[in-house]
This record gives sequence, structure tokens and C-alpha cells, in this order.
Amino acid sequence: MSESSPDPFAPACRALDRGDYGQVLSLLEPLERRYPPTTAEGGRLQLLRATAWMGRGDSAAALACCRQARCCADATLRQQAGELLEVLEAPALSRPREWSLTLPELGGVEPISGSFLQRSRRAGASGPPDPPPPPVGPTRAPLGLAVLVAILLLLTLLLGGCVQVGVELHFGAPGRLQLVEQLSPSQGQPPGPWQRQFAGALRELGLRPLPASGQGPGVERLEGAMQPAAATLDTLAASVQLAARLAGVSLPPPQLHWQERNWLLGVRQELVLELDLRAAAGVPGVDLSLDLQPLRQRAVRRSLPEPVQVLPSQRGRSGPRLHWPLRLGERNRLELRCWRWSPLGLGALAIAFALALVLVLAGLRQRLGFGWPQLPA
Repeated sequence: MSESSPDPFAPACRALDRGDYGQVLSLLEPLERRYPPTTAEGGRLQLLRATAWMGRGDSAAALACCRQARCCADATLRQQAGELLEVLEAPALSRPREWSLTLPELGGVEPISGSFLQRSRRAGASGPPDPPPPPVGPTRAPLGLAVLVAILLLLTLLLGGCVQVGVELHFGAPGRLQLVEQLSPSQGQPPGPWQRQFAGALRELGLRPLPASGQGPGVERLEGAMQPAAATLDTLAASVQLAARLAGVSLPPPQLHWQERNWLLGVRQELVLELDLRAAAGVPGVDLSLDLQPLRQRAVRRSLPEPVQVLPSQRGRSGPRLHWPLRLGERNRLELRCWRWSPLGLGALAIAFALALVLVLAGLRQRLGFGWPQLPA
């Protein structure tokens, strides 16, 4: 497969991180004709322009960009544009006068140094001088508070982003596969923003949510249709790219190879899955796995870096189930080879064998002198 094209908005994003809003607008201006607001790229471009205009203090231009971003095809970008539009259209509240502190004019105030000298002279004339202040050490930075805040932020990130993604491939008739994906937050936590966005992206790919009966809180299970294997694998590859994009990770496209050969009595199937997750080594709290059903252990030719485990079949499914855990920061590869026997082909072979056996027995009967079998009179 071809390498992914570079992000055309990367220079503008770097300029936005530096706070150079003028350069952001100049970089995005030639891209407006290329990416209309109705596309996902155009919606992202308008949100970047709105952020730059807000940085320059031009709320009217930012409002216009947000309204254009509301027309894009990406549901996530439309939601972000709507939230930013509500912030920009919120009315400005007037501040009460008693909330403000008014400073007097400097010309009508006696200098503090003169007043302090006069008071110190009076104190020196009336009594002994004040004792010197106690010695203190050098001022230290409040590291304890900073470390505590960092730990709280890290825990919030881990608890909000911990999610288990289980991908299932169900083998149906020869040449047909079904994709099922299950998203489960860890330790009974509510679904995080990444899980909600990824579930919405899977619905746009055509996966429909299943009823939540028998599942834990926050678990989402989405099922695709039983369709040709090539279409199912394309949906799987698109879901991997969407998950990486939402997590802010750039992953190479997954390598998915499917081959079938029909030998009348059965179909010989070969499946090769390769997912390069080396760039996702720094993503915390994500557990990935792939289940294949019904499939036996002897169908596995190679499994790297984690071995394939045999699990009991799920409710409503028949046959054994293979569980393959994926490891982040590694290149994961799975090679399968199996046979799918055809009931029609096996039936035809059984009929042919029975017919040949009858002919052989009839020939033996004739050789023994009994003649050919006849119907009763």
C-alpha cells in the first residue's frame, strides 16, 4: 500500500502553536480553494482560521469561519464548530463598579518613603529600635504543589483514556467475513471522549450498535454486516486509521492480505494481518485485541509478537474462538491458513462414492453367476 500523504495543515498548526496568527492566516489562505468548507479538510481549515482570528481579537471573522465549519461532512468537526460558535456568540456581561478597585491619582498622595521615615524617627525618639527580623534561608520553588498537580493531571489522563478495544472477525460462508468492534472503559469508568468519538466514527463506517443486554456499564458493541471479505477488511483498515487519527498518532496503513481458492470440495483460505504499532508506544491506557471465530488453533501459521490463545465460543456463536492480543510499540503479524469445506461438494463426492460401490458390488454378483439384480415379479 502507498504511504500516507503529508498533512497540508502541519505548517499552519506549528505557526499556531508559536502564536504567530498572521502567518497562520497567510498559510491557510491559498488552501481555501483547494478544500471547500463542506469537506472534512475544509472544516478543519475553517476551525484553524477561527482560532487565528480569535488570537488577533477579531471575533466577527472568527464567527464567520465557525459558521462555515458547521457545513462540513465530519460530525466531530461540526460539533467543535458549534461549541466554539456558542462561546463567541455569548453576550458580554457588564462588571459591577464595586467589583473594581479604583486607585487614587499619584499627585495627591504623599510618598510612602517620606511617611515611613517620619514614623521611624518618631519611634526612634520615643523608644528602643525594633529587633532585627529572624534569619531566613533562600526562597525555594513550590515543587511539592507542582508535583501534586502533575500527578493529578496524569491520573486524570489515564483514567479518562483507559479503554479496551476488541476487534472480532467472524467467518461465515466461503468468501464472507463480518466485523464486530467492542469498546470497554477500564475499571468501570464512564466512556471517555476518545471512546465516544471513535464510536461515532464507526457508526459512520456502517457499523450498527447492538443492544447493551449482558454488557457492563459504558460498554459499546458495534456490528457490521456479513459481506465479502474484501469489503470487511477495507472497513477494518479504515477503523484502524480513524482510531490512530483520533489519538493523535500517525500509523502506517495496515497490511491486510486475503486469498481464496475453490477446489469444489472446499475453499482454501489464507489471511495475513500486519499492524505496525511502533508509533503508538506512548499512548497510555489502551488495550487492543483481535478475535477470530470459528477458527481452530491449527489454522495459525505465525503469530508475532504475542501468541494466539484458544477461548470458548461466545454466546450465540458456534465453534472455537482464537484470541490474539496486540502489543503497542511493536509490529504485530498474524498468518492464517484453513479449509472451508463445501456441503454441496462433499455431498456430491459421497453420492459418487456410493454409486461406484454399487457398480462394483453388481459386477461381483454377475461374476459369481447370480446375474444382474432384477425387480421382484
